[in-house]
Amino acid sequence: MKPVYAFLALAVFILLGAVQARAVELSIVSGDTGNGIKVLREILDLYEKKSGNKVGIVVIPPSTTDQFGQYRLWLAAGSSDIDVYQTDVIWAPQLASQLVDLTEATRDVVGEHFPSIIQSQTVDGRLVALPIFTDAPALYYRKDLLDKYGLKVPATWQELQDTAKLVMDKERAAGNQDIWGYVFQGNAYEGLTCNALEWVMSNGGGGIIEPDGRISINNPKAAAALDRVKGWIGTIAPPGALAYQEEEARGVWQTGNAVFMRNWPYAYALGNSENSPVKGKFDVAPLPAGEGGHPVATLGGWNLAVSRYSKHPDAAIDLVKFIASPEMQKYRTLKTANLPTIAALYDDADIARQQPIVPRWKKIFLNAQPRPSATARIKYNEASSQFWTAVHNTISGNGTAADNLADLEARLTRLKGRGW
Repeated sequence: MKPVYAFLALAVFILLGAVQARAVELSIVSGDTGNGIKVLREILDLYEKKSGNKVGIVVIPPSTTDQFGQYRLWLAAGSSDIDVYQTDVIWAPQLASQLVDLTEATRDVVGEHFPSIIQSQTVDGRLVALPIFTDAPALYYRKDLLDKYGLKVPATWQELQDTAKLVMDKERAAGNQDIWGYVFQGNAYEGLTCNALEWVMSNGGGGIIEPDGRISINNPKAAAALDRVKGWIGTIAPPGALAYQEEEARGVWQTGNAVFMRNWPYAYALGNSENSPVKGKFDVAPLPAGEGGHPVATLGGWNLAVSRYSKHPDAAIDLVKFIASPEMQKYRTLKTANLPTIAALYDDADIARQQPIVPRWKKIFLNAQPRPSATARIKYNEASSQFWTAVHNTISGNGTAADNLADLEARLTRLKGRGW
């Protein structure tokens, strides 16, 4: 071999070796809801082509309560098996000490995101997660059925109750024995905290724990809201709703067996998918108001955080920035109708044309209220668990709302006494 070719061959070999040395294998953990895993895999395939790195998905159950428990186990063990965690908007204060500070690495991109969401992921001056989509639930309604009976979209919970019962009764009389009036997330988990916060706050019953630390949940308006929901079980809502999470509620809805559903934006794209029985038959509106006179939607959303125990923190940060980028948020929005956290995308022509619901969701997003995680901080998960347990007991018929909320107040007071 001539010297010049030998030199070139050696140079290529060295370069390929350097690229191979830089390439790493990463892992990202995510819950399995809707088609979220499929779209995440598509985004990761694009990242692998760009970076040369490989990324595996660790899939865990869709229950956010189960996810949080598993995250705590991995992080408490100092596990390096997970590089990137997909985190709920409420988890930042509880997990911050075991996550990498992204402040410097993301200084060039944080200005693209809604400031309130960035703030929600900032703990003691450290940005511990970068948002990839935000969430606020809506009332899904069967437009065809409301039109059939000349009915309006309900603006209050009482109107929803009356409308759901009327349509359900008429449809069953016409032979559709499987239809129910309303489905929601009634299982004893974080999703019930979200539903119940909406019932209570929209009824003027406060936010469970107020920003000043005051425990406000034990009051007649909160009790009245829960008593109303208790009356739905077995009348407009199936008894099985007491065990429903997001996917179970969507399953009933998407088979055409519910007039109304409370769910997050992801269910919109799936409901309009090619083989969906309700494709083109439904629309969304803000959740109803209670006696308090205004609708409330729980602020949700998902973020990406880098484990402090990752063996490849720089590559993991690069992956997080890629998934959270405007290009990938747009890709996800077009595929799933998830709400972007980048303001400019709400004016994007492709999104407006292919997912017209996204610009419209801004009205729903205006009603979004945070859960009291910023107040309860590291005790939020325990406080939420106590809240959803009291709610589930009430709507299941295990004790009255008044008694269960009085007991909840005592439990939260003891928890607060140990320090938020």
